[in-house]
Amino acid sequence: MSSDDGHAKRLIVPDVLRGVAILAMLIAHAAPFLPDLPWAARFLSGNINDLASPLFALVMGMSAQLLWNRSRSTPVTLMQQIVRGIILVLLGLWMASWGSWVAIVLQPLGVLLVVGVPLLLLGTRMLWAVALFVLVISQPVVSAAREGAWWFFAQGQAASSLADWTLNGNHYRVMNLLPFFLLGALLIRRGLKRDGFLWTMAVLAPVMYLPATAIKALDLVPVTTGDYFDTLHDAGLVFAVYVLIVLIVTAKASPRNLRVRDAVVTPVRAWGQLALSLYLLHVAVIAAWNNGLGRPDHNIPVGWLLIVPGMGLIAWLWWRYVGTGPVEWLMGFVTRRPKPLRQPRPHRRDEAERRA
Repeated sequence: MSSDDGHAKRLIVPDVLRGVAILAMLIAHAAPFLPDLPWAARFLSGNINDLASPLFALVMGMSAQLLWNRSRSTPVTLMQQIVRGIILVLLGLWMASWGSWVAIVLQPLGVLLVVGVPLLLLGTRMLWAVALFVLVISQPVVSAAREGAWWFFAQGQAASSLADWTLNGNHYRVMNLLPFFLLGALLIRRGLKRDGFLWTMAVLAPVMYLPATAIKALDLVPVTTGDYFDTLHDAGLVFAVYVLIVLIVTAKASPRNLRVRDAVVTPVRAWGQLALSLYLLHVAVIAAWNNGLGRPDHNIPVGWLLIVPGMGLIAWLWWRYVGTGPVEWLMGFVTRRPKPLRQPRPHRRDEAERRA
């Protein structure tokens, strides 16, 4: 959930993608407030849940590559990113003790940052090769790790937790998130624009998503989280969202298009810039509800409204009237990449002319 620095220097696409990812997590984590829904709604909620973590990994790769692009000192930038990853792990461990029903993603994302950032020192061709290699070996490695989970457990809590975050977790695994992280960095290297690669991703999105989803839905073959079909399903979702956001952001800058784009993009971009603060806030609210009232056994729409539009409104108001999120500000202070708490609002014409 790391981000690049300052409103005026930011690219639009990564912020909007991060905003979509945090919105997907809000919707997924609010789902227990509506346990009694028709099949179509549950199917949609499941796909939104599947989108969140690989999309976060993609944007983390984008942000990490942007930091490398601006780096003046490789050792300093590398250390800053490693510290950022360690902080995410520590935050995740702390949040896991709150008593929410949320499967905390920060520990795997923190380890992903520590593992992934040094790989971005590789050249582009080698980085593609590493991403494809990790993708190819992901299923057999994850399967072997799950079969040997007892061995990690026998080594102690630290080894067992690290194995869960990296290889055999039921929700998030670095092994499956790393290809998305590396793809995010590679997209930054190419440029976030309308080109042949974007249209290729647009074609691949349904080609990957539809067969994998049909196989899962019809139970044609056993599909488990972390295997090839599950990865193809997630990749189809991520590709589709990426293509859609790039098309929206790079639309022809006519007055009408700008008005429509601003109405759609601005709140989502705000959520993206405050993603880490918003993540902690909504998990804290869910934990307070769960500890006080328990997990709902019937539909409670007010709980869903509190977590999804409620948290989104709070984040937008903070972004609009303050600027940098409090957790993002603290992260910048600790990693010696300080950000002003109050951020200047970019001029509208500058926004229109800036392209990701």
